[in-house]
Amino acid sequence: MSSEAGQHSPLYLGIDGGGSKCRVVIVDAADRLLGEGLGGPANPLRGMKVATDSILTATQQALQAAGMTFNDMSRLIAGAGLAGVNMPQYFQLFSEWQHPFAEFHLTTDLHTACIGAHKGADGAVIIIGTGSCGLADVDGQCLDVGGHGFPYGDNGSGAWFGNQLVHHVLLDKDQIGAPTLMTSLLCEALGVSGTLEIVSQFMHATPTVFARYAPLVFTAAEQGDAVAAEIIQAGARHIDNIALRLLSIKPKQLSLIGGLAYKVQPYLSAPVQALLAPAQAAPEFGAVWFARARQAKRQAAVLSVSNQ
Repeated sequence: MSSEAGQHSPLYLGIDGGGSKCRVVIVDAADRLLGEGLGGPANPLRGMKVATDSILTATQQALQAAGMTFNDMSRLIAGAGLAGVNMPQYFQLFSEWQHPFAEFHLTTDLHTACIGAHKGADGAVIIIGTGSCGLADVDGQCLDVGGHGFPYGDNGSGAWFGNQLVHHVLLDKDQIGAPTLMTSLLCEALGVSGTLEIVSQFMHATPTVFARYAPLVFTAAEQGDAVAAEIIQAGARHIDNIALRLLSIKPKQLSLIGGLAYKVQPYLSAPVQALLAPAQAAPEFGAVWFARARQAKRQAAVLSVSNQ
């Protein structure tokens, strides 16, 4: 699509901004995908500049993929579902951002994930990625659980699993905890062997860094490691509890999304598993539909005022 084509047709930018990465799509009014892009973390808890730079980097990639130019950014009606904006101060910061788009409609990543997973219908979603959280939307009632952030929250997430991994490896190295296969797996992954070398690798680690090593817990458990299995069971119980809380308002179905969801799913309880359904669309498309709905609502309000 050239920048000359469709100059007057609406273009929508869907932004899914998480703690590890930011995915965006550009679609036209008929939901035809024109371009995609990928950036770094877009959670404002990591810093507003980090978050906004990630969004702009991903958007520029999507524009390039669509055969458009940087100047076309001003044509985009953007919907953004971002981690961290459930906190009022960060929602306010992003609301005041001098963005380069035609419009910018902001909500949480949970909200857009739920919209995408069920194509706007009622339902519930749990994100198991770098962090963990859940949301149910039934008859206009929204219930959100978790999403409080690492290290004091986000149990059952990639960051939490990675942190548990390091914790138990250090206990093993000091010979005051149970021996675990995770020790050799982590040392091999890091290319180190000493306890202090491990500590130095994680001394200033972000949630993204901890999450990078979460799969090692599952690798160890699959090879019969009891310590790793206990970690997984504890993490799955937390996700189970999120699910059961969401199910209290009776969503018809529940979708799991996020990079670690497929690893955790087999460990969830039977009642939760019975309600699981594949997500119908990715969160970035949920963000597009959110933007479109907000745009329509704003236009209706303007029309109502002009008719008075």
